[in-house]
Amino acid sequence: MIRTVLVGLGLSIYILLVGPALLIWTLLTQDPEPIYSAGVSGVVFFVRAAGVRVRVIGAERIPLGSCLFAANHTSTLDAPAVVGAIPRRIAILLKESLFRFPIVGQAFRLAGFIPVERGHESAIVSLERATMALRAGQSFLIYPEGTRSDDGRLQRFKKGAVVMAIKARVPIVPVACSGAHLLMKKRSLVLRPGEILVEFLQPIDPSQFSMEDRDALNDLVHFELAAALPPEQRPVGFPGAA
Repeated sequence: MIRTVLVGLGLSIYILLVGPALLIWTLLTQDPEPIYSAGVSGVVFFVRAAGVRVRVIGAERIPLGSCLFAANHTSTLDAPAVVGAIPRRIAILLKESLFRFPIVGQAFRLAGFIPVERGHESAIVSLERATMALRAGQSFLIYPEGTRSDDGRLQRFKKGAVVMAIKARVPIVPVACSGAHLLMKKRSLVLRPGEILVEFLQPIDPSQFSMEDRDALNDLVHFELAAALPPEQRPVGFPGAA
């Protein structure tokens, strides 16, 4: 609990110190790189200061050009671990409520992040906006499960990620994040020190799949990601699941 408070306090001070100036700079220059880099670096710094180590495997598998990173989601710590491991600026589909926070919300928008309201018709509009950005060269990170897992096991995937990839014709890079739920469980404020493993898997080419084949592509991405997770994080009934 103390670690969580210290991380939150440190981030709040950091945002108040550098946020306003970077917002103004980004508005004037229309260059999102500084505010994105400062945001990611700040979050990663304070998380690591709390004793969280991130080990990265397979970064060399990330293709050139825009791509769609599809990661599993088990903990609040997933985001800094995965985003910090991706060696390029990416955008994210985030809950609309996160854009209401002062400074942070404006920074999200200026960095190209897209708000999405789950289970709402506007979610379709958000996916279309993200697809257009993918076609224009902006890489994205998406969590196909749609929400954090309660027990760390991979859940069923929604189809938004594969629909985006098929329409934009960009490769999908599955990202297996292991161990985050052991350091900070869903709905918990207790942050424990330890290691998170982020592994980038072989890219999946969606060009051989049509919209009618989206279920098959979704199943393929799910299978590859599940197979790369440790036994206790694989879905119940999946080969090798504990």
